[in-house]
Amino acid sequence: MGYIKFDKNELINLEYSLSKELVRSNRAGSFSCTTIIGCNTRKYHGLLICPQPLLDDQPHVLLSKVDETIIQREAEFNIGVNKYPGSYNPKGHKYVRNFSADLIPVITYRVGGVIMTRETMFVTHEERVLIKYTLVEAQSPTRIRMSPFLAFRNIHSLSKKNIYLNTKYQEIPNGIKVQMYDGYSNLYIQLSKKGGEYVHVPDWYNDIEYLEEKHRGYEYHEDLYVPGFFEIGIRKGESIIFSASTSEMKPANLSRLFNKELKKRIPRDSFENSLANASEQFFFKYRDKTGIIAGYPWYGRLGRFTFIALPGLSLGIDNQDVCNEVVDTMVKEMQGPFFRETGNGSGAFFGAADTSLWFFRVLQQCPLKKTKKDTWDRYGKTMYHILESYAAGTSNGIKMMDNGLIYIDESAPDLTWMNAKIEGKCVIPRYGYVVEVNALWYNAICFALDLAKNVNEKEFINRWKTIRDKVRENFSAVFWNKEQEGLADFVTREKADLSVRPNQIIATSLPHSPLEEPVRKLVIDRVIKELLTPRGLRSLSPKDPLYKGKYQGNVEQRESAFHQGTAWPWLLEHFAEGFLKIYGEDGKEYIRKIYEGFNEAITENAIGTISEIYEGDPPHKGAGAISFAPSVAALIRIYHMTKARKRSEKKK
Repeated sequence: MGYIKFDKNELINLEYSLSKELVRSNRAGSFSCTTIIGCNTRKYHGLLICPQPLLDDQPHVLLSKVDETIIQREAEFNIGVNKYPGSYNPKGHKYVRNFSADLIPVITYRVGGVIMTRETMFVTHEERVLIKYTLVEAQSPTRIRMSPFLAFRNIHSLSKKNIYLNTKYQEIPNGIKVQMYDGYSNLYIQLSKKGGEYVHVPDWYNDIEYLEEKHRGYEYHEDLYVPGFFEIGIRKGESIIFSASTSEMKPANLSRLFNKELKKRIPRDSFENSLANASEQFFFKYRDKTGIIAGYPWYGRLGRFTFIALPGLSLGIDNQDVCNEVVDTMVKEMQGPFFRETGNGSGAFFGAADTSLWFFRVLQQCPLKKTKKDTWDRYGKTMYHILESYAAGTSNGIKMMDNGLIYIDESAPDLTWMNAKIEGKCVIPRYGYVVEVNALWYNAICFALDLAKNVNEKEFINRWKTIRDKVRENFSAVFWNKEQEGLADFVTREKADLSVRPNQIIATSLPHSPLEEPVRKLVIDRVIKELLTPRGLRSLSPKDPLYKGKYQGNVEQRESAFHQGTAWPWLLEHFAEGFLKIYGEDGKEYIRKIYEGFNEAITENAIGTISEIYEGDPPHKGAGAISFAPSVAALIRIYHMTKARKRSEKKK
């Protein structure tokens, strides 16, 4: 047993084991997600979830799960676990002995004299999941029965028994091909071993219950279709592979594919390797696009968090070519000065106030080109277009004012990252002069000027040097609050919002800060006193009457808490950068302890990765998306910030 492991006592306790979730993805844009004992608790859980290009190009659950039965001397032992109203059936968790995930998820079952392992592998560049069953011990002839549960529906919906189901199937080598509904990809289910029997007994399993959806205030019952079952004999020491994919494969090649994929895996034998493994799972190449999934299981590609996460994830995967492809994909899809924020096609949204400014930070942090001249030659026109468009004013109400600062019109209060809504209305309407937008604006201008100097762009330099100086002169005048010794969150023509929020930390962390060092230190001190937790920076001070320390309840209750107290790990990266700029080598031990505190987090709820948010109140329970790209990226960058040799070592 290794770094990520659970024993029998933990696994048979459903209250404990059902809170532990796994995500595995591939570079083709598909993923697998479930609990460590294989009992689905969300509509977003499934073994094969992949885009459907003929429908909506969104992820759809094809194979929800596989339930297995071990058969000996005519006795049947169901090792699957499903929740139905009022009961679990079957109760296969009682046969579980241990779980580990150092390379891939491995679960061990013991049924009488039978010991069997189940290893799950998600193939890197195919829409294919492999399950390898190995009979470790048996005292008499043993058979295994596998029943696939199919959904064929969008991840945001639920499957219901209906008359449109296609119950037909087609035999293929060692398996079957099925397609529940027109427009969907075919699902090819195959075994690696010949001699098995497929019995076609199509049936619906009704009212499977998803506890997490129930807790979240959503519909939580689903009907899943089981076309039949596979049954095959297995000898002691033998392994049989179950494959589910959108393409057919020669059964004889399944074992070879499994072993080849296994060699590619980064061992999760340390915290650092777990983060590296997690970082790789966010990248995808689909059709002609390369991008980052913001978080699993329900997020797609989000422009803002693509740029926020890319510097850290690039360190995690150590693959600069992919980073270039991500940035170039984003640039190609721009509309005016804006990057695509959410959605696809006619439903895509462009217009976030900060995303285009995070783009400049990516160019600073990721060495996409060898020289400053290379960077200007490749992206100079894009940077120029963004700056000039913001200065002139955009159609959605973003404009540079006479003082050089960016002002967002009150008609657009949802253009920053704190954009949670209840019934279409912003929980926190942020407009006017917004603190992190203007910090990013200043940094963007400074960086563009630095590049322009290297290529002697005199006209650009003369214009934007004056604006840079204006921004620096007026930033503190607009945002600094002497009484609180901190920065206002946003300032309108009528008032300054003095809620103590973490957005001010970004003004201390960027390569070019509009704040003098003494002011940055005071901002950091205020953040430490009111916002810092072991799991991230709170989105609102506990002293504020609107603070919500727990993230729970129905949709409305959760949305009202989303940015009103929850702790966000991604902000720790900016806290660490700002802190280390003040304290240098002397501050590394302090930051390192925060980083090391996340060792426990990767086995708390999101196994081997880091959640989107954590509750603001102790014990800071994980919540939101179970695996979030900016959270993982932040910790990777913090690790690299603090791994340099200590001063004492340098003196030797």
